[in-house]
Amino acid sequence: MKINKISFYIKRLYKNYVQKRLKQILLALVLSLVVAASTSATAWLLDPAIKRIFIDGNKTYAIIIPFLIVFVFAAKGASLYFARSTMIVVGARIIQEIQNQMAQHILISDTQSLESKHSGRYISSFLYDVGQIQALVSTGVLNIMKDTFTLVTLVALMFYQNWKLALFSILMMPLAAFFAKSLGKRMGKATTAGAQSIGDFSTFLSEILKASKIIKIYQREDAEKERSKESIKDVTDKQIKLHKILIRATPIMEILTGFMIAGFIYFAGALIHRGEIGINNFFSFLAAMMLAYQPIRSLATMNMLVYQGTAAAERIFGMIDEKIQIKNEEKFPSLKIKNGNIKFKNISFQYKTGKDSAIKNINLNVEGGKITALVGHSGAGKSTIMNLIPRFYQQQSGEIFIDDQKTDEISLYSLRNKISLVSQDVILFDDSVKNNIKYAKVDATEDDIKNACELAAARDFINELPEKYNTVIGENGTRLSGGQKQRLSIARAILKNAPIILLDEATSSLDADSESKVQNAIFNLTKNKTTLVIAHRLSTIKKADNIIVMKDGNIVGSGKHTELLENSKEYKNLYNKQVI
Repeated sequence: MKINKISFYIKRLYKNYVQKRLKQILLALVLSLVVAASTSATAWLLDPAIKRIFIDGNKTYAIIIPFLIVFVFAAKGASLYFARSTMIVVGARIIQEIQNQMAQHILISDTQSLESKHSGRYISSFLYDVGQIQALVSTGVLNIMKDTFTLVTLVALMFYQNWKLALFSILMMPLAAFFAKSLGKRMGKATTAGAQSIGDFSTFLSEILKASKIIKIYQREDAEKERSKESIKDVTDKQIKLHKILIRATPIMEILTGFMIAGFIYFAGALIHRGEIGINNFFSFLAAMMLAYQPIRSLATMNMLVYQGTAAAERIFGMIDEKIQIKNEEKFPSLKIKNGNIKFKNISFQYKTGKDSAIKNINLNVEGGKITALVGHSGAGKSTIMNLIPRFYQQQSGEIFIDDQKTDEISLYSLRNKISLVSQDVILFDDSVKNNIKYAKVDATEDDIKNACELAAARDFINELPEKYNTVIGENGTRLSGGQKQRLSIARAILKNAPIILLDEATSSLDADSESKVQNAIFNLTKNKTTLVIAHRLSTIKKADNIIVMKDGNIVGSGKHTELLENSKEYKNLYNKQVI
């Protein structure tokens, strides 16, 4: 990562997150000064200890100096504890804020943007990347303050004891900085590669958890085991490489320190023989120099932490900064439903991953208060039309109107507030039956919920559950059958009681008895409401007021069931295939 990029992300982290917590950081700074002073005091006390106690045999100092040593170590320990505790809180709160922003961004992002990335990538950013930033803020900032002050005070003590030895000792610092810079560049590359491999593994893990039944029915366990081994090996190899680079600083610093101490002892011996430094000053100096080893090593490897943190920040901010194409505009007026008429005018839409348009120049009128059905082979464009109404996607051209109000010029919240959706891909939460249904209307009463369940033919099976409406149904309703999950989804839509209803294969998972009940409930519910239905089983939409026949993204016919059997070859072929 280039220096200007690192500088940019460091400034952004400071401006957006660190600056507002300066009081806590200043407290940690003051405590770091105490740590630095205590560390230097430890080395300095060796001077009077050796001279007064061991050379002069002063009994008073034999009592005072041990007491001072205990006090100094206690002060250092307490200050270091509170400094670290303070920065842990600062780092945790910053990560909390970043994760909140990430979650908010995901929640308001348009569906197409979310679907362009695998969920594993988001999970990796939430769990891995934020950890790198937390290490930079919590550990990095504290170490910079603590180790810098400690090093300064120790070097000052070294100069106080003997300036010639001090000058000799600090010659090794530029060498340490040079090696640290080289290691930092490698660390940045290794961190990026590590984050990529963890993202890939998160993606793989998410897929095998969701596809467990498919893996078993197609007997792909052995193949997936090999994939898991390769994925885990890739993560492990990247982590090994990362940590090897990190610990590479240790032997380098050890070698440098070895040369420094060897030269120091040789040089100090000459000074002692010439009488330029006493034994007590020498040992005090030696203690200060040895204590300076830790902050030098820490500061020498600090840029590795910076590379890791800023590389993670680049990935996280890249996600947070991603432009949201479809968002709520508070300045826009709310949707007002009069008749519930929906009009598509010259609508074309193409998915980012597709070469051809999903729908092409569609002109369509959905009459308010009536049931309109969309039929056609898979890929004809039915779901695309349905997804454009609540603006899950944004059309590339054309306009959509609801009662002569352009959907992209009205409040997004008010638009979706007027729409209920039941999809063939049922989404349920790992919560109780009641809370899953109540999700559509948080202030719903017990009677409201039970009435919705009765209309959705769900009341009987709910009453047979262990805790009835309070039964927890598992992740996406794993403790329920497909038909039961679908009926809960329908009950949720019924509870919302919106004037526009979108039904995408709403009865696809129901048995014949339940389907009959739900069909009657849906038709009763949709009276005087605008309903758009997608159904592959044409028998379920015979009573629709209007049936739109689609093929390859175009409308190729429309009318009632009997009319289309006579006039539409495409519809007749679809119907005959199902009847046969």
